[in-house]
Amino acid sequence: MRDESSAVSGPGGAGAAGGRPTVLVLDAPPGDPPPRLGALTGRARVLHAADADGLRARLGRADVLLVWDFRSDAVREAWPGEGPRPRWVHTASAGVDRLVFPELTRSDTVLTNARGVFDGPIAEYVAALVLAMGKDLPRTLALQASREWRHRESQRIAGTRACVVGSGPIGHAIAAQLTALGIVTAVVGRRSRAGVHGPADLDRLLARADWVVCAAPLTEETRAMFDARRFALMQPSARFVNVGRGPLVVEADLLDALHERGIAGAALDVFEHEPLPPDSPLWTAPGLLVSPHMSGDTAGWRGELGRQFVELYEQWENGRPLANVVDKDRGYVPGS
Repeated sequence: MRDESSAVSGPGGAGAAGGRPTVLVLDAPPGDPPPRLGALTGRARVLHAADADGLRARLGRADVLLVWDFRSDAVREAWPGEGPRPRWVHTASAGVDRLVFPELTRSDTVLTNARGVFDGPIAEYVAALVLAMGKDLPRTLALQASREWRHRESQRIAGTRACVVGSGPIGHAIAAQLTALGIVTAVVGRRSRAGVHGPADLDRLLARADWVVCAAPLTEETRAMFDARRFALMQPSARFVNVGRGPLVVEADLLDALHERGIAGAALDVFEHEPLPPDSPLWTAPGLLVSPHMSGDTAGWRGELGRQFVELYEQWENGRPLANVVDKDRGYVPGS
């Protein structure tokens, strides 16, 4: 396999203007702050595009593309078939499923992601969800709102078992947080190695788990991996959490499992279609906590994403191998 981290060259390509390389930014929707790239002043020519049309008009002049709006499909829609294109694309997200389309995958353009920025915040969020479900906090808040005094018993968290599906930095951070709560935690990845179970162990671990946490990347192998068969393997007392990607879960099958009490509850932070439509049955599913794709978004997260891009740009500018290079055929950073 080619080491793509050494395939991208530094400044001086066709898009360079007056000796400065051109960085094209796919901006987030109006109202969302743009990336702070003041550190690139005098070092790069920074252009902006708001949509696929804007990208299409500028991609041929860009050396680097920063996908700040990582929820957009504009790059897929605008990517050139032949001719000049950016030598490096960076997305301000951990997932790259919107960018691994054939035209980019087959090209020599290097793709990097925001690996490392969201690990801790997502792990904290998962721990909070586990505690909230185990201690029945949603019902406590609902009873408070109705001024109803109803004593209940809650679950002891320490000593329960968790299965974390996804062995990248986010999955390992989640496992560390759950272990700190006294939860016996197993991590499942694409292959078996020290501290990580392989796919052959997944069904067995699901059947024993009190908590199943999905933090896997979205690939052709993982799409719809949590379906009716997998939910049927889980204990009726188990809870399921997805902080990976929406299409990893067959949402209709999860709804069935919740309505039929095949599992005790679930929490979704990601969905097949986002934003979640107001008429989606997921809003009112029994035992389901819904959050709007916010598990990794803590105060200052955009600033951290901008700083990470500047650090990567400095690596690229100085001809050093880039960190966080995605294997475009696999859809993730090797070794994660």
